[in-house]
Amino acid sequence: MNEIKLFSPATVANVSCGFDVLGFCLEAIGDEMVIRKTANKGVKITKIEGYDLPFEVKKNVAGVSALALYEAANPDFGFEIEIYKKIKPGSGVGSSSASAAGSVYGMNVLLGSPYTPLELASFAIKGEAVASQSEHADNIAPALYGGFTLVKSLEPLEILQIPTPDDLFAVVIHPQIEIKTADARKILPKEIPVSYTHLTLPTSDLV
Repeated sequence: MNEIKLFSPATVANVSCGFDVLGFCLEAIGDEMVIRKTANKGVKITKIEGYDLPFEVKKNVAGVSALALYEAANPDFGFEIEIYKKIKPGSGVGSSSASAAGSVYGMNVLLGSPYTPLELASFAIKGEAVASQSEHADNIAPALYGGFTLVKSLEPLEILQIPTPDDLFAVVIHPQIEIKTADARKILPKEIPVSYTHLTLPTSDLV
C-alpha cells in the first residue's frame, strides 16, 4: 500500500468532571486526509482545503505529529499529506486532535502498523501541543481508540477504553463561537484552593 485516504473523527473532551481526562469520539463529524509514500525522504504537506492552515510542517499540528513518528521510524522513504479540513479550528470538538491523530494513524498503516494506539497517541500529543501550548490527550485518545476513553496518566502515558452501550448517542449543539484551546487554558488558575472542615468525634462515639 502506497496511499491511504482516511476519516479522522471529531471528539468531545473535558466531559463533566473529567477535565483533560475523559473524552469520546463523534461518528458523523471529522476531517478527511490522504497520505502517500514518496521517494524523497521527509514529511511534506501538499494540500489543505477547508480552512487556512500553515503548510510549513513544523507549524502544522498534523505535520508536527507526523514528524515525531517519522523520526522514530526513520524509513527510507517520505510522506505527503493532504488535509481536507471539515472541523472548524477553535470549535471545541477536537479539530487539532483530528489532524494530529489522522496523520500518525495513516503513516502507521503505510509503514505496516508497527506502532500501537498508545504509541501513536504519544506522537500525536506533540502536534496537539502546537495548538494548545501543552501536551494533553483527552481528544487524541478517543480519536485513535474510538468510543469513550480515559487518560489515566501522561507520564507515563496511559489510556483506558471505557465500555459503552452500543446505542449511546450524543447531540452536539454548536453556537458557532471560536475559542482557541491555548487561549482558554491561559485563563485557568494554576492552583485551585480546596477548603475542608476537620471534624473530631467524641471518643464515646468511636468503636
